[in-house]
Amino acid sequence: MKHIVSQAWLSERLNKEDVRIIDCRFYLNDPKRGLAEYIEDHIPGALYFDLEKDLSAPVSNHGGRHPLPTVEELAEKLSAAGIDETVTVVAYDDQDGAMASRCWWLLRYLGHERVYVLDGGYTKWKEAGYPVTAEVAAVKPRSFQPRPQPSWLATVDDVRRAVQESSAIIIDSREWKRYAGIEEPIDRIAGHIPGALHMFWKDCVTDEGYWKSPQEQAERFSAIKKDAPIIVYCGSGVTACPNVLALKEAGYTNVRLYAGSWSDWISYPENPIATGEK
Repeated sequence: MKHIVSQAWLSERLNKEDVRIIDCRFYLNDPKRGLAEYIEDHIPGALYFDLEKDLSAPVSNHGGRHPLPTVEELAEKLSAAGIDETVTVVAYDDQDGAMASRCWWLLRYLGHERVYVLDGGYTKWKEAGYPVTAEVAAVKPRSFQPRPQPSWLATVDDVRRAVQESSAIIIDSREWKRYAGIEEPIDRIAGHIPGALHMFWKDCVTDEGYWKSPQEQAERFSAIKKDAPIIVYCGSGVTACPNVLALKEAGYTNVRLYAGSWSDWISYPENPIATGEK
């Protein structure tokens, strides 16, 4: 796989100075729990990145529930974490890759290609008997030079154009009940962006929590042509990221994340909303 690394691969590189491990464990219903778990134990050498403090900006009128951090702020945090263009980054979580994929996407958006997600996440790492520690690693800062890649990001205007002109295929990554507008436990309005296809993000992984193979990912998206322009969204630009990664694994080349996602879309009263199966 191009964007996923195995436990064995990472275990062989734990002590390398040019490998940086990022613990992204986070629970939306208990924001402090991820850090608490990191403090208790983590993969040796790992640093902790908080979804809402490090991988998002403060919430405002638009931009959704997890707005993108500014390029400058994120570059500063990456530099402090000892990451530059020579460093390979491996992100992990315990949420089927959702938070780790957000970290992966952010680095790819900033032009950093040496970034991967750990297959199976933290619990599988521990269950396999690989080492863990409570020691927080001391790292030497480096200078991260961002090179933003607009081809990885879709704006609300891009999505509006896709709705009006069918200029891109839109994929909704949320669970079915939220897509159909049957229930909405988080955002104030239920439904989906008109014309969006439903592709639940958790179908990226097996029942055991490991990423499906590139061939299996390709089967998931087989109704979509490999060169089709695709825009992926979810509730707030987090759980859409596994679908972006899966599409890349399957060989799709023109894939963008609508970072603000549904929570941004509904912040504009003029944006249309659909419910039901289509």
